[in-house]
Amino acid sequence: MKVETWVFGSGTFFFIPLGAVYGLLSGFEPVGFIALLLTGGLSAIIGLYLYLVSLRIDDRPEDDPVGEIAQGAGDLGFFNPRSIWPIGVAAGGALLFAGVAVGLWLSLLGVGIIAITALGLLFEHYVGDFTH
Repeated sequence: MKVETWVFGSGTFFFIPLGAVYGLLSGFEPVGFIALLLTGGLSAIIGLYLYLVSLRIDDRPEDDPVGEIAQGAGDLGFFNPRSIWPIGVAAGGALLFAGVAVGLWLSLLGVGIIAITALGLLFEHYVGDFTH
């Protein structure tokens, strides 16, 4: 988690001063100034979260400078190879963000599709042969 912490943490020290310089040079034009400050703030939040998580977990093989490739072998988790639900979630997300340009009705349709397909993705292993 060290690399991720540095990547997002350094974004804070880039975007906040950049936002200040942009604000001074543009006469504090509100949209760009605030967007750059918020980007720096969000980068700080993610960097802080990753730092706190790195304190609670053991070092990963990627964090060891003399680590071997074989140290990262093994299961990384379960990923269903035949699930159709992520396509529906992606389509709903596309409609949600396209609705910003087209109209509120398209965004609402996207939110509905995301809600249905996210529930399908969440509970797909609790039906049929996988019922507990």
